[in-house]
Parts: sequence; structure tokens; C-alpha cells
Amino acid sequence: MEIWVSQDYQSLSQKACGMIEDEVTRNPAAVLGLATGSTPLQTYHEMVEGYRRRSVDYRHISTINLDEYVGLGEKDPQSYHFFMKKHLFDKININPARTYIPNGLAEDLEDECRRYELLIDQIGPPDLQILGIGQNGHIGFNEPHTSFKSETHMIELAESTRKANARFFESLENVPRKAITMGIQSILKSKKILLLASGENKAEAIRSLLEEPPSEDMPASALCYHEDVTLLVDKEAYKKVEYLRGDE
Repeated sequence: MEIWVSQDYQSLSQKACGMIEDEVTRNPAAVLGLATGSTPLQTYHEMVEGYRRRSVDYRHISTINLDEYVGLGEKDPQSYHFFMKKHLFDKININPARTYIPNGLAEDLEDECRRYELLIDQIGPPDLQILGIGQNGHIGFNEPHTSFKSETHMIELAESTRKANARFFESLENVPRKAITMGIQSILKSKKILLLASGENKAEAIRSLLEEPPSEDMPASALCYHEDVTLLVDKEAYKKVEYLRGDE
């Protein structure tokens, strides 16, 4: 795992954007695996600025998102469909037909999981997968004890995950209890993985990831089995790691 330690969230996001733009420049038809939540938000804002100021071209790329809440449709302001359109898709020249997110309103959710896993193999796998990490080590919505061999599946969200996401809703009670997520094995199919971590509240998860052996108690530790992972972390999130392993 290659590690880049940045001074702060802004420089981390700029570095992440640069790596994404490099991928798209090398491969204009690249498949990008995308995450949601607060950590990649500034990265997406930087991508929009790159499109506007540097004419980065997204016409031919495809995107595959990690997850979606069960019970939320694409027009729901709290859905990840809505999030991606608001913060990225509607602001760059991407083809909407090449953007893929699980359907949280599918009549048969198990069938939707199977369909999405097949789509990952048909469209992708991603050339570059963007990940955040939860305070409990989750990647996507793969909570602790999820099998490293899991593919796209429906999962019951941990209370800590729901609380962490409550700021996007009016109250904790409004946070969905289930989600569809790419599984850990689905994520590991990606050719390259970029893991982003920012803030002191992620410091224990990063320490565990880097200093403890892989375990299904820590979903992100499965990344140790992938041959091309870059961790972009700011100093606050890296503060519990014993030795400094990289620098911006």
C-alpha cells in the first residue's frame, strides 16, 4: 500500500482529483468507481473545477457507484443518486447513461444485487475505485464481520454508521436502516484503489488498518490483499500511526 500524508483535507482532495484526472487523461474511456459521503465531496468539487478550468473530458468515461440506501429513489434529496447528480454528474460533461448506481427502490432487492454485480463485471471492473473509510472500518456499506468474499448484497447498517450519516438527514430516525452495497470481493476486483481518510475521527480506523493484521472485524483491512492501493490521508487521520510512512 502506497501512503501519501497531506497537511489537510483540501490538499488531500486536490491530490485525489489529480490522480483521477491522470487516469482519465491516460484512458478517456476509463471506468471510475465512485463513493459518496463527506470525504470525497471536496474531491468532486475539485473535479468540477478541473472540468471548467482545464477542460478535463469525461464524455466517454463510465462510473459505478458503491452503494445506495434501500427505500430511497433517485429523486429523493437524501439518495446517493441525487448526491452524485448534485455534486458531480450535473456539473461535468459525463453521459448520464454511463453512470450506474444501485436501485434502492427495486421490487426484488436480491435480484437487484445480482444484476448490479453482473453489471460491474460487464461495465468494469473499475480502472480506479475511490473509497472512504468509516469510523468502524467499513468500506462501501460493508460493516464489520462482512465476509471478504462478499459480492453486491443488501446489508443492515450499523448504528454507528447511521449516526455518522444523520447529519445528511433531519434526524437519526430518518436514516435508512438498510442499503445495497458492492461487496468486499466486488471492490477488490478494481484494478487500482484510492482510499481517502480525513479527520481525527478516522484516526483509529487508519491505525487499525495499518498496524493490525487483516480481519473481517475491520472491512478495510481486506485492501491489504490488493496489489495496487494508495492511501491518501491527512495528518489528523494519520496521527495514531506509529511511524510516518509517506509525505505529500
